[in-house]
Amino acid sequence: MRNKEYLAIGSALGAAFFWSFSFVWFKIAFIAYNPLTVVIFRLTIAAILITVIAAAFKRLQKPTRKDFRLFILMAFFEPFIYFLGESYGLKYVSPTVAAVIVATIPLFTPLAAWYFHKEKIEWMNVIGLLFSFIGVGFVVLNGSFQLDASPLGVGLEFMAVFAAIAYAIVLKNLASRYNTLTIIAYQNIIGIIFFLPIWLVVDFNTFLQTPYHPQAFRAIILLAVFSSTLAFVFFTQSIRQIGITRSNTFINLIPVFVAIFSYLILKEELGFQKIIGIVIVVAGLFFAQLKRRPVNGNEETAVIHRK
Repeated sequence: MRNKEYLAIGSALGAAFFWSFSFVWFKIAFIAYNPLTVVIFRLTIAAILITVIAAAFKRLQKPTRKDFRLFILMAFFEPFIYFLGESYGLKYVSPTVAAVIVATIPLFTPLAAWYFHKEKIEWMNVIGLLFSFIGVGFVVLNGSFQLDASPLGVGLEFMAVFAAIAYAIVLKNLASRYNTLTIIAYQNIIGIIFFLPIWLVVDFNTFLQTPYHPQAFRAIILLAVFSSTLAFVFFTQSIRQIGITRSNTFINLIPVFVAIFSYLILKEELGFQKIIGIVIVVAGLFFAQLKRRPVNGNEETAVIHRK
């Protein structure tokens, strides 16, 4: 049992590691390719991998006609709106700023669940949300407490946050009937259908004229294989062994990992104020989980809205 627990902890850390690196890989991919190109290739590769894995383990379910409408709505919010906000936002803000903003998704989600599903809000959720606002402020403001990050970039990242929350509301209606691999496979496939016409109009000609860039394209492959596929498999394995709450404890370290990776790889400046902001956001995330209880039958689906 002890070995299984260690394996589950290692899986959660592996998922956090890959999701953290996704912010860095996005920046590297942008060296040569536009956000829509990065997203369309990432989704296509990931959709193929997830579908093959789900089929191999006989986990791919067929949605009913009624539920398929919900799958379309869910994919509209994520990956479509979510990736538009996140990927274009990363054109204007640093990976650390983006990671800190995206990390607030679990804090806003209980408010949406309370409004739409009448779920009870714990005081720890409120405290965590307040901490997160303060922490985000430290990260995006300079020493004079004026906006240091691009307002457009910050706005786009928060668009991704609210898209993920809307996605979670729709997901709740599907979570009890479909497994994680099925939901991820279909949301990626439908997401490709949403992105493809826009990519053909906006980015296709630019993509054809862009010389092949090994480093940038390798980053796209890494995004698809590790961030969009293996990280989900790892995290699902973790929550099966140690539950959502304990697994999320490790995933909450993503902003810290991103800050470290950005500093080491992208040479991003990491001042004392940003470090304090990251610590406050992470503290808020931990506070929000102190009294959280997993919902029976929905543990596996908690992973899906992540990076």
